[in-house]
Amino acid sequence: MFLEPHRVAGPRLHQQSDIMSASFNIINVRVTFRNIPLHSLTRFSFNDVKTATEEFKKIPGVSECVILQTKSRVEIFTVNPLETDSPDLRSSEGKGLVINKIKETWIKLTKLEQLDIDHFDQILEVYVDTDVYLHLLRLACGLESIVVGHETILEEIKSAIATAKTANTSDIVLNKLFDTVVLTASKIRNVTQINKYGIAWGDLVVKIAEQNAGLDAKKQILLMGTGELGAMVAKTLNNKGYPFEVCSQTIERATGFSELLGGKPRIYKDILKDFAKFDIVFVAGTADYFALTYDNLRLAMEAKTKGTMIIDISDPRIVHDSVSGFIGTKLMFRDQIVEMEERNLKSKDEAIAAVEKIITKEIAVIAASMRLIGKTPKVKDLFSSVDAIRKKELEKAIEQLGETDENKIQIITNLTKSIVDNILPKPT
Repeated sequence: MFLEPHRVAGPRLHQQSDIMSASFNIINVRVTFRNIPLHSLTRFSFNDVKTATEEFKKIPGVSECVILQTKSRVEIFTVNPLETDSPDLRSSEGKGLVINKIKETWIKLTKLEQLDIDHFDQILEVYVDTDVYLHLLRLACGLESIVVGHETILEEIKSAIATAKTANTSDIVLNKLFDTVVLTASKIRNVTQINKYGIAWGDLVVKIAEQNAGLDAKKQILLMGTGELGAMVAKTLNNKGYPFEVCSQTIERATGFSELLGGKPRIYKDILKDFAKFDIVFVAGTADYFALTYDNLRLAMEAKTKGTMIIDISDPRIVHDSVSGFIGTKLMFRDQIVEMEERNLKSKDEAIAAVEKIITKEIAVIAASMRLIGKTPKVKDLFSSVDAIRKKELEKAIEQLGETDENKIQIITNLTKSIVDNILPKPT
């Protein structure tokens, strides 16, 4: 299919062997740009994240819930009773599992098509406990984003847990996890400076078009492609306020993409007819044939008098060299851009390796801190227990002393309280 990278994931339940000693699991269920085309992701998104979070928390056994929803992912984090999920969630044993209840609620709250529902098991990714920690930390560090190192995702994670805290859908477990991950990721970003290398293909090609073709808001711009690369270009164009048209093989794909990332949706076959009107064309698609050739553009381009810049960052390229034969047409390919940015790309790879190394060490610390939840008594419970012992021993001491003087009893009482308060501060 032209211009549509579609990664299909089989039924996947990723469960770590080191299950937490507490009587619960942390589960992450997600749909991301790695599983489905971006134009389809809107169907899996929730119109009201706060309401959706509250609905998921109503599922029997779900004690906490946080939803992370961005333009490239929808992720649900829950705390559930300890259970061993069946590898095949469609089996008779799996029907009553929390994960299936999550699926049912997800379908109820969104506008999924029947095809989405039929393939839900292949689209969803499900992770448990330590694998959740690792994913969330990698995500916060920018390693799982479309644009590696981009800072936006860290702010989106902060916003997600803040929303859950306000709605009282998160508690000690997810608050601990998210707060720890945010703090750890911030430190990793500062040490490795991975943020500096969060340059997207969109930033690069738009900059090239600005420098070589005078790209501005008055130019006629076309974006061909509605996948990851197309999303990068669309984001940059939107950020700079450049209006553009976006095309795909079907109007449905182009429309779904435009609803998510902007642009006026067009269909590929119609674009070929009026291709001459565009000053700058960004090509970021996938196909097993050349989408733009001299022959299929000849009728539209033969009478064109002004220049056209075409930047093809597809891999493999889908614009034929012959297109440069049209008068005033300048053609640039991905390998040329990579060569120009070779030094930056090398530094970026080094920064990613440094982040990966630190994450390997930090994830063990996070896992250990999460295992402590449920083992350590709450401060208020500990204080109540100690204070009860104090009162009991105080009564025994007064009885043994045979003391009846109220003033002396009060002095002894204050002394015992002072001792307890100094050893164990009162909970706030």
